[in-house]
Order: sequence, then C-alpha cells, then structure tokens
Amino acid sequence: MSQSYLLRIGNPLLSAVFVEDQVEVRSDNDLDEAVRSSSTKPSAGEVAIAVELGIWLSGLESFLASGHHSFSDQRDERQVADSSKEFRLVHSALQRCTMLNSRLISTNGRNQTFGDLRELASVLRDTMLLSEGFIHSNKLGSGEWKAWSNLLSHRFSSVPAMSKLIKFAEAEGREYLPDALKELSMNNGFLSSEHAELALVLPRFGMILKWLGVIGRMLDADEPLKPALLIFSRINEQIFELTSYINNRLERFPNEEAELFSSLDAASYTASIELKKVYSQELSGIARMRPSPSIYARMETAHSLLKEGFQQILASFARIIDPETDIFELFPRFRIKLEQSIALRRELWDAVKVVQAAESNPEKPQVEKMQSELREFMKGTVKFLFYKDTETVERFVEEILITQQNKDLVPILHRFGAYLETLFGQVNLRAVLVDHPFDPNGD
Repeated sequence: MSQSYLLRIGNPLLSAVFVEDQVEVRSDNDLDEAVRSSSTKPSAGEVAIAVELGIWLSGLESFLASGHHSFSDQRDERQVADSSKEFRLVHSALQRCTMLNSRLISTNGRNQTFGDLRELASVLRDTMLLSEGFIHSNKLGSGEWKAWSNLLSHRFSSVPAMSKLIKFAEAEGREYLPDALKELSMNNGFLSSEHAELALVLPRFGMILKWLGVIGRMLDADEPLKPALLIFSRINEQIFELTSYINNRLERFPNEEAELFSSLDAASYTASIELKKVYSQELSGIARMRPSPSIYARMETAHSLLKEGFQQILASFARIIDPETDIFELFPRFRIKLEQSIALRRELWDAVKVVQAAESNPEKPQVEKMQSELREFMKGTVKFLFYKDTETVERFVEEILITQQNKDLVPILHRFGAYLETLFGQVNLRAVLVDHPFDPNGD
C-alpha cells in the first residue's frame, strides 16, 4: 500500500500516518468525547485492538531477532544471499501495526494505559516509509537485512508504548483459558502443591492459544497469510520458554510418581514434538513459496496441530483437577472436530479396503464399485481433511476415474492405496481421537 494511495483516499486518520501534522480524531458528540477522554479504563473494543496490536508487535520483535533464518529451508542455498522476503514480511507487519495503532488512537488517543501511542505512530510511520523504499530495491542481502533489523529493533526499544502493548497482550493472553482452568490460574488463596504447580504453568498455555487465535481468524477470513509467520516466530519462542520452564519444574518436583509429574512430562514432550513438526516441516521454506493454496495448506496444518495439541494438554490438566471434566465443555468445538474425525477415519478405512480390492481384482464390477464409493467420499467427508491432503486425494481420484486400461489403473491404485493408509494413520493420531481407538469391525 503506497503513501500516495493512502493520501488520495481522503481519510485524515490514515493521512496522519505519513505526514508530520497530527490529526485529532473527534466524535461528533462532544459529551461522548468528554466521557471517553476522562476514562482511564480502556473499553472492550480498545482492549481487543490493543491486544492484537501487542501480538503483532511481539511477532515483529521476535522476527527481527531471527527473521533471516526463520522458517528457512536449509537445503536452499540461495536463501543466504537474498533477504527480500524478510523485508516484505516486515513491511506487511509494519502496515498492519500502523493501522491498528491508528484505530487505537482514534478510539481514545488520550488514554495513557498503553503509553504514548502518537510516539509509536511516528516511529511506525518513519520506518514504514523507509521500508517502502527497501522493498523496491533490486538487492537486499544478509548485510542489508542485519542493518535494517538492528535499526528497527533500536527504534522500537526506545518507544515505551511498544513494550507496554506487548505486556498488555501477554497479560490478556494468560487469561485465555477455559473458565475452570482460568479460575485456578488466578486463585491467590490456598492451593495444594499440585494445583499450585498448575497455576504457574497454565497462563503460558493461555498466551500461546491467544497468539494462535489471531492466525485462526486470518485463516477463517482468507487473509494473506505470509505475515502470520511473524506471529509464528513469537509462538516458537513461547513454546521453547514453556518447555524449558516445565522441564525446570520437573527437575525439582518432589514426587516423580505423582499424576501431575507424568502430565507435565507428557506436556513438555508433546509440545517439543509439535514444535519440531510444525517448524521443521510445515513452515519450512514457506516464506519463499508463491502459490497461495500451498501457503494456506501449510498454515492451516501448522495452526491446527499446535492448537489442538495444546488444547488436549489443557484437557488432561483439567482432569487432574476434576476427573469428571467433560472436554467438550472446555472446548465446545472439540465435539464437532471429534464427530468429523470419526466419520472421516471410518470412510478412509473403507476407501483403503475398496481400493485394495480393486487393485487385487481390477474387473469391471469391482472397479465400478470403487469408483462409486470414491465419488461419494469426495462429496462428503473428504472436506474434513487438511487442505493439502484434500488436493492430493482429488488428483488421485480424478486420475482413477479417467483411466480406462487395467494395466494403467493398477499402478495408480497401488500408489493411492498406500497414500490412503498413510493418511488414515495420520487422522487416527488426531488429538481429539486419543480416547477413541479405532475398531475396524465397528459401525
């Protein structure tokens, strides 16, 4: 988005982002303005904007510290010499932070809860104008990236509003838990030793889920997703800090036979595994991808793996507090995900069997039966797969339906059957199915 465009659209608030003159944004109702100006407690709308701004600023902070090596595919040697993608990601984040900060100023610019937002606006404006020039440069290497990231980090560190907004978002994130767990984490009264341990750990999970929530909204709204890598950069740090904290607590845990010890140990292990899976596989090399469907597929999978994995960990903690805890009351969407996953798993199993049968006996009746069942599968539960898997299944099915000769069909069926078996195994590992083992003879 260019400076000239924002100036042309005639919005004084947006124009103020780029010019030296500050614009007062006033309500038409002077009484309302007076009430807002005198208020020291931010409204719900201000809180929502401030939290999102704090999340993006935290992502920007983390990405500037490690962006040149974040989400890189180590097999691609060309990345060492080209930092243009990092510059563009930072530019997108600066644009988003500028707009969020402008909205926050417009709602109540005199509220000092978050510090001097106009000072932050000035720094964002200056850095974004510089960034606009950088992204049109023909040469942006590692030297330019290092100088730019150091400059930005220095400028932002001198603005108190940035650290205040990040801390505010983190404070809100610590409470982003199901009610039963939030009450425990906020309880200042007497707690048992096990509950006290949980009260220390739970807020860290809440922060991670809060940051993931922003990415989830971007996925739902079909927004450009590459900028979300900055939020993933912060989540990476949060998960590393979480596992380090848990491991430190485990080293000093008084009773290794306790149920909580096993749960914390499992939580640390699960978080480490999901972290490695997401950052070394799903997000590896994504900064340099161009096709939007591929980017969406990777982001969707990464978000889902982390979100559902951490929700499942929280459910296990809740059961320590109350063994009768209903996971569907903690996370209502789990019920929908469970029902979808059970149906998907069953139909994948049926698809594996019918494809294998057609491969063993590629006669017309068996092939027609397989084609009919695959058509029904494509109309129904296939949409419960991750996007990247849906695309692969669609390509296989299309190839099967148009292939007429058995000598050509059998090799395709063999590959498809092997792929479906792998896919079935992955679905069976979904967190929501942990208490629902598969019965091949069941309905």
